[in-house]
Amino acid sequence: MHGLQQLDYYVFLFYFVVVAGYGYWVYSRKKKASITASHDYFLAEGSLTWWAIGASLIASNISAEQFIGMSGSGFKMGLAISTYEWMAAATLMIVAIFFIPVYLKNKIYTMPQFLHTRYNGTVAMIMAVFWLLLYVIVNLTSILFLGALAINSISGLDTTACMYVLAVFAIIITLGGMKVIGYTDVVQVFFLILGGLVTTYIALNLVSEKFNTTGVVNGFRLMVQHANDHFHMILKKDNPSYLDLPGLTVLIGGMWIVNLNYWGCNQYITQRALGADLKTARSGILFASFLKLLMPVIVVLPGIAAFVLHQQGSLQQGLTNEAGVVMGDKAYPVLLNLLPEGLKGLSFAALTAAIVASLAGKANSISTIFTLDIYKKVFNTNATEKKTVWVGKATVVIAMILAVVIAPHLGIEKGGFVYIQKYTGFVSPGIFAMFILGFFWKRATSNAALFATIGGFVFSVVLEFLPSIVNLSFLSGMGFSKLNDKGLYEIPFLDRMGFVFIFCIAGMYIISMIENRSGKKVHALQVDKKMFRLSPAFAVGALIVCGILAALYTLFW
Repeated sequence: MHGLQQLDYYVFLFYFVVVAGYGYWVYSRKKKASITASHDYFLAEGSLTWWAIGASLIASNISAEQFIGMSGSGFKMGLAISTYEWMAAATLMIVAIFFIPVYLKNKIYTMPQFLHTRYNGTVAMIMAVFWLLLYVIVNLTSILFLGALAINSISGLDTTACMYVLAVFAIIITLGGMKVIGYTDVVQVFFLILGGLVTTYIALNLVSEKFNTTGVVNGFRLMVQHANDHFHMILKKDNPSYLDLPGLTVLIGGMWIVNLNYWGCNQYITQRALGADLKTARSGILFASFLKLLMPVIVVLPGIAAFVLHQQGSLQQGLTNEAGVVMGDKAYPVLLNLLPEGLKGLSFAALTAAIVASLAGKANSISTIFTLDIYKKVFNTNATEKKTVWVGKATVVIAMILAVVIAPHLGIEKGGFVYIQKYTGFVSPGIFAMFILGFFWKRATSNAALFATIGGFVFSVVLEFLPSIVNLSFLSGMGFSKLNDKGLYEIPFLDRMGFVFIFCIAGMYIISMIENRSGKKVHALQVDKKMFRLSPAFAVGALIVCGILAALYTLFW
C-alpha cells in the first residue's frame, strides 16, 4: 500500500491542529508582556523549563537528514553511524559542564556577541555574515529540500508544493518567538519519538515475519544474525565505509570536533539554553542527552531492517531508482509506506514534526543573529524593542523565501547525512579552535581568531584536493588514508578535521604569543572554577549517561 489514505490525513490534520493551537495559546498567553521584549522574543528569557529546553534541543536537531540520511547510512554501513548520536550524548555533558556556564556568566546571547566580547567587532561581524550565509544557503535549504523529498516519497504530493507548505508552517511557529518554539517542540518531540518507535516496531516485526516468526526481539536477533557486519561501532580499514567513519577516530579524533562545534558553538542549538539560569539549562541539556541515546533506535535500526529485508528479496522496487541502483536514503520512506493506515499518518506527522521544528529553530537563529548582531549594530543602533522584534519577524519570512527559491538549484538530493557532515567539516575545526581558546586561554588574540577561521578553511580545502596532486599512500600504513572509488589515497574527512584543528590551534598559539610580546591587548572572559561545580542530581545523571555509552560501545565494538 503506497501513499496516504483518508485516515492518515485525519491523523496528520489532528497533529497540525494540536501544534498550531498550542502554539497560539502559548503566544497569546504572554502576548502583552513579550511582544515588545526582544530578548523574550529571541530567547524566551527565563521562561523555558528544563523539559522544554531538552525537547527543543532534540526537535531542532532531528530532521530529514537524520530520518532519511542517517537511516540510509544505517542501510549502507549499519550501527556505526549511530556514533554521531551517541557521541553527541557525551558531548552535551561537556557543553553543560564547561560551555554553558561561560556563556551565562558573561551574559552571552548570540555567537557573534561572544566573538565581539572575547575578540573584537571585526571578527564578530565577519562570522555573523558567514553564519547567516551558512544557515540560509546550506542548513535551511537542506532541511527544507530533503524534508520535501521525504514527504513527496511518502504522500506523492508535489515536491515544490511540499516545500511551500513546510515553509509556511515553520513561519507560523517561528513568528511566535523562542517561547512558542520551545513549548511546541515538546509536542513535536512526543510525536517524533512515538511515531519513530512505531516505525521501528513495525520494521522489526517485518524482519521476524520474513523468517516465519514473530516479535521485535526475534526481529532484532535475526538482524544481528543475518547482518552481523552492520552491528559494529568501530569499522575496520577493509570496510567500504571506512572513509566516512575511520576506526577509532570516532572515539578519539574528529568526531569530537564535529559534535563540540555543533552543540557548543552553534547559535541554532545553544540558543535554547541561553535564556535560562544555569541549573535549568544544565537539566535541559541532560534531558536532551538521554533522548540522544534513544535516537539510533528510531532512525538507524529501521535502515538496518530495510537492508535485511532487501537482502531477503523484499523492498526491491521501492529501494531502487530508475537506473536500477539501490538507494539507501529511500529506506525510511519505503518502510513508512508499509505501515497500516492511521499508523502511517502518525509516523508521517512525526517526520513532518521533525522537519518543521528544525526549520523553525534555524529560522529563529537566523533572525536573532541578523537582528541583534547586524541590524542593531550597523543599520539602527537606537532601534526600539518593538522595532527590533518586527525586524526579527521580517527576517524569518525573507530567509524562508530565499530558502524556497534557491533550494531546488543546489543539488542537495545528491547528499545525505554523511555528505552534510563532510562539507560542514570544512569550517568547523577553525571555528571550534577559535571558541575553545577564546573560552579557556586568556592570551588568544583577535588576529589569531581570524587565522583560525580563514586559515582553517583554506587548509581543509588543500587537504581535500591533495590526493589529486600528491600520492598519499605513505599515510595508509598509519591508518590516515585509504583508496577511494577514484583510485586515489584519500584522507577520511574526520581525520582531516583533526589535522586542521591541530593546525589552527598551533597557528593561534604562535600568533597570540607574538602579539602578546608586542603588548597587544586581549579581552578575556570572566571564568572561575566555581562556575563548573555540579549539583549532585546532575552529576548522577551524567554518570548514568556515560555508563550507558560505555556499555553500548563495549557491546557493539
